[in-house]
Amino acid sequence: MCRMQKSYAIVGTGGRAAMFIDAIGGAYRDSAQLVGFCDPNSTRMAYYNGRLQDEFGLDPVPTYGTESFDQMIKQQRPSTVIVCTIDATHHQYIVRAMDLGCDVITEKPMTTDGLKAQMIIDAINRTGRCLRVTFNYRYMPLISKVRHLVQSGTIGTPLAVDFSWVLDTQHGADYFRRWHREKDKSGGLLVHKATHHFDAINWWIGAKPSTVFAMGELKFYGMENARARGESYSYDRYTGHSEAEGDPFALFLDHGKEQLYSTSKMKALYLDAEKDDGYVRDRNVFGENITIEDTMTVMVRYRNGVLLNYSLLAYCPWEGYRIAITGTRGRIEVYDKHGSHIIAGQSDRELAAAMEKGHQQTLTVFPMFGEPVEMDVPKGEGAHGGGDSVLLKDIFSTNPPPDPLQRAATHIDGAASILIGISANESIRTGHPVQCDSLLKLPD
Repeated sequence: MCRMQKSYAIVGTGGRAAMFIDAIGGAYRDSAQLVGFCDPNSTRMAYYNGRLQDEFGLDPVPTYGTESFDQMIKQQRPSTVIVCTIDATHHQYIVRAMDLGCDVITEKPMTTDGLKAQMIIDAINRTGRCLRVTFNYRYMPLISKVRHLVQSGTIGTPLAVDFSWVLDTQHGADYFRRWHREKDKSGGLLVHKATHHFDAINWWIGAKPSTVFAMGELKFYGMENARARGESYSYDRYTGHSEAEGDPFALFLDHGKEQLYSTSKMKALYLDAEKDDGYVRDRNVFGENITIEDTMTVMVRYRNGVLLNYSLLAYCPWEGYRIAITGTRGRIEVYDKHGSHIIAGQSDRELAAAMEKGHQQTLTVFPMFGEPVEMDVPKGEGAHGGGDSVLLKDIFSTNPPPDPLQRAATHIDGAASILIGISANESIRTGHPVQCDSLLKLPD
């Protein structure tokens, strides 16, 4: 396993960068040093430099535009580059950082299509550098517990998986306000969001996908769907439009629902930064130019014969998931209902508080012959059910604890996860089943 440590540069300073910046500036400041920011937006880099000074008492780090990425690497000489850019550009910075002698940590998804994934794999084979994909779901106590139960043979050999994920009309809608609504940037929710879920399933059952068939449509969000319901909107964004004040889907960058996001951070990261690159963070979810789906269902056959039924909806009254894994000796059922959140550079504490609101969680084992057993699930501390804090310790600590669950995700794990999503996208496009090897061939 690769151990990333010492000096770090971050490319992409949107909301997701906060987790890494806070960790390096706070708990791991003695073992990790931040040496540079790279982003096309100077206002966002200045915001995070301000946080380094005001919240952590650290000096600001040098900042570079994306056209100066090579210069940053050559001048600051980071041992590791952390990639938090839009999904479709991950491969550019991963490959270039490796060619310049750096290891890489990347936000999920690793990338958005098979050609880009192959470029990353080729770069790793060519340079011998290491890539770590930050699948924080693996580190959530509930997800880890399922891994332990399957790994220990509690239900025998897995044969079938059902996985249903629902996003609510706060969190789910947020993917339709920002750049994720454009499929060429995010790969759609089957890549950007479902990469977490597909990785967890792959990890639980220890297999890679073989065949995928999927259907998906934009059924709720978007201008045409709103018109079909008799709705009309006079604004293409929410901030600055008084008529949007009563819209339950509205997100305002200068005021709003503090329990979901920090208005001050939204303003600093996005509204104040619009002058630099024109990026609008609060687009109307019932506007034009939405090219991703909000209703998706996927069937997968794995190389080891396991069958998966998966669904994802982005407009539900509650948020969470139901999972069932059935094997030769029994069945595991999982239910998780949690609070909503919107990523806007919040601290781990702020995100955790949002997600813990109304949190309900059950894990039940049904033996093939015997009474069902309700399992205890340890509570984690921090965002994503405590997954973020454990992941960060695994990444930045100089002496992380042993991990028999093997939660650290490699580039092959990252590729196997997106392979289901990109195969599903191709199946939706063509209306036919897709052989995964035709898009990206991975080792067993």
